[in-house]
Amino acid sequence: MADSQELISFIAQMTGESNLRVEENLGEGYVRLRVSEAERRQAKHDIQHVEDLVIELLRNARDAGAQHIYVATYRDDDLRKVVVIDDGCGVPEDMQDRIFEARVTSKLESMHMDRWGVHGRGMALFSIRQNCEEARVITSGANLGTALYACADTSVLPERADQSSWPVVEKDDQGRHVCARGPHNIVRTVAEFALEELHGCEVYLGSATEIAATLYQHAHRALDASQLLFLDSEEQLPVVDRLGYAADAEDFMRIACSIGLSLSERTAHRILAGTIKPMRSVAARLLRERTAAPQESAVDLARDRRGLRITRDDLQAFARTLERDFAELGDRYYLSLAQEPTVRVRGDRITVTFDIHKDE
Repeated sequence: MADSQELISFIAQMTGESNLRVEENLGEGYVRLRVSEAERRQAKHDIQHVEDLVIELLRNARDAGAQHIYVATYRDDDLRKVVVIDDGCGVPEDMQDRIFEARVTSKLESMHMDRWGVHGRGMALFSIRQNCEEARVITSGANLGTALYACADTSVLPERADQSSWPVVEKDDQGRHVCARGPHNIVRTVAEFALEELHGCEVYLGSATEIAATLYQHAHRALDASQLLFLDSEEQLPVVDRLGYAADAEDFMRIACSIGLSLSERTAHRILAGTIKPMRSVAARLLRERTAAPQESAVDLARDRRGLRITRDDLQAFARTLERDFAELGDRYYLSLAQEPTVRVRGDRITVTFDIHKDE
């Protein structure tokens, strides 16, 4: 949009409200819009599925200026729980509850259009709270990023039955990578957002354990020991870096809990020891098949008498298939892969190893 007046006109067209304007300047970069009571009630219908909830949380983090977004999610009986952690501009303490009020959003000039429509920081949080059992800011601060929690009852706000399958990515007519096939589940929702924001921000999706391991490694890259010496508390650090402040497993558990990630002491020990590996970003995982690989000569099984041989490309493709198929078993028994399945070929035998850890 060229200016805020054009954006106001656009929003007015979208909402059917011809006299849309700012009703109240709340400070801290937020305003409350003036819209009709009918439009306020309609907000409850903006989110129809859990996947709608997830995309709005992602857009909220992006509109806060985040360059890295971490999504931890799991299902507990009928409850879908989602924690989104970002390194955006954060939410001041006095605004952390007000951003869930009706019609509160970031100032109009900071909004922009994407494939899902017009959006600004905080724009959908009222609708999220209306449709969830709970929605709240776990921790945040000005220029420190945010950890935000939402819990939805899937018997009320449904989600796709298949929440383990990853989409197939292809190039469209303009040469852009898009999700071409696969169920419209949470994974695909995050994947579509990651591809849309490919050069804007990196997105990570996994269990609480996987996200904690990834945050810990990223924090170690970002921090050095001299920075930590003069801190009184991890709360002085950006939310995404706080696990790097942990001195031991007990400390790690405490800090993880403070940003919405519940872990056991055993899991904390394993992350600190490096036995639980960090995750690739969603985009990196989706596009890895596009990475150029060394050319291998064709295998002639009829002439090779030393035993079975399989090309590296085929082994990698097989490992990816096994990784996707493992997700259903993992969801059922609260298991996660510590790393990709290892496929070895020896003689006339193929051996597959799954290194696993139990999610907490």
